[in-house]
Amino acid sequence: MSLVSPISRLPVFLLAVLALCALSWALPARDALGRSLPVSLGLGAAFGVVLQRGRFCFWCIWRDWLAQRDPRGLIAILAALATGAAGYALVFGAWVPDPSTGRMPPDAHVGPVSLTLAAGAFTFGLGMAISGSCVSAHFYRLGEGAFGSLVALAGAFAGFILGFLSWNTLYLADLYRAPVIWLPQFLGHGGSLLLTLLLLAGLAFWVLRAPLPAQPAAVTAAEAILRRRWPAVLTGVLVGGIAVLAYFRVGPLGVTAELGSLARTAAATGHWLPETLLGLDGFAGCATLVKETVLSRNGVFVLGMILAAAASATLAGDWKPAVPPLRDLPRLFTGGLMLGWGAMVSLGCTVGVLLSGIMAGALSGWVFAIFCLAGAWAGWRLRGGRRQA
Repeated sequence: MSLVSPISRLPVFLLAVLALCALSWALPARDALGRSLPVSLGLGAAFGVVLQRGRFCFWCIWRDWLAQRDPRGLIAILAALATGAAGYALVFGAWVPDPSTGRMPPDAHVGPVSLTLAAGAFTFGLGMAISGSCVSAHFYRLGEGAFGSLVALAGAFAGFILGFLSWNTLYLADLYRAPVIWLPQFLGHGGSLLLTLLLLAGLAFWVLRAPLPAQPAAVTAAEAILRRRWPAVLTGVLVGGIAVLAYFRVGPLGVTAELGSLARTAAATGHWLPETLLGLDGFAGCATLVKETVLSRNGVFVLGMILAAAASATLAGDWKPAVPPLRDLPRLFTGGLMLGWGAMVSLGCTVGVLLSGIMAGALSGWVFAIFCLAGAWAGWRLRGGRRQA
């Protein structure tokens, strides 16, 4: 039972809402590239609410399937990918009418397919299991008062620096020759979308062999919206819709670019990085830069996520501030370290590479998904399998 009363949650809700309003008012209209910062904040807020109310955490979803064969979370992911893939195809049809020319869609997360991607994805999945969440979920869980996520995110910050330090070695050994495979270039927009939807439908058929949990008794609309976990398909459709709107207005979904940029700036300031990170800034993905401005598009998006998740959590009764015991700190930091290194060398995480990549028709998205889930399964087994569920 929560020790936090509804009255004590009210200040948190008001502070979160006021912070969102103040930030929206104070933000410049556009960043240096002409992208709307208030729109990015609004999309981040919407994303945070959907993640929090739909329990859209990749690790939680995979663990629920492994331990209980609960298909709801996986169906939400598949619904998000199907919705996003259809929306992306519409946008691509207007922006890149003839994909066979080899011209890539602007900013889309179509990355290299390589052994480095597989290793990064596996490490990221292992980090999810050890730290207890993916990066996006650590952000929204901050809004629920899970302060252990700060330790995991600190580990991810350090992991990004380790990724930058190992980048040139990985590039020369593997990445320089890695192919960038965009399915519409070979199948056309229609063929790529059809293949993606068929694969997703096959996975949905396989997942739905497991029975859905019993549905709760009928509740009021307010109870269903504010307190109950949102239905899987609704959650997935909303995530996919936000992804398409984000790509159309400000850029593909991703949550690690700001964290990676802060790590890159800190490492550059400390003169820890090599003079050149070979080929890094030429790859698509959650781009990292040495920061010259306080807030970036991605930074504003993440702030919106955290604040909106906090407001949502207080209404749902999920605001339960908790400080992790000392014995958990090494696990949280180590898991975060794996998340950061994996995200850096993979050029993104479960949101940037998996969701945005598969929606865009990138083979790299599917490769990341396979090895990330394999790493998460290994981490689940390492932590005791069913006993820890």
